[in-house]
Amino acid sequence: MIFRRVGDGRPYPDHGLTQSQWAAIAPTQVRLDDLTTTKTTLDLETLLDTDSTYFGDLFAHVVGWKGELFLEDGLHRALRAALQQRTMVHARVHTIGKQA
Repeated sequence: MIFRRVGDGRPYPDHGLTQSQWAAIAPTQVRLDDLTTTKTTLDLETLLDTDSTYFGDLFAHVVGWKGELFLEDGLHRALRAALQQRTMVHARVHTIGKQA
């Protein structure tokens, strides 16, 4: 198992973070098997592109909501990590609402 679950869409409310606000969040390591994806499809060109982060963030974006971690952006990075037999990915984690 690579991910906790494969989801289809974002079940959490809109967080409204801009790219610069995401960039202000320090990255941390997140276990792949703790993540629920928000996308069911992946563009193979993005996965195989060696320069795929040129215009984007180097770190995946994860949203914590109701005790679950959702992989909002960076599916190709997470899958690439899994293909390299790594169990963790560096991500910026933003939590919505109270922690239980």
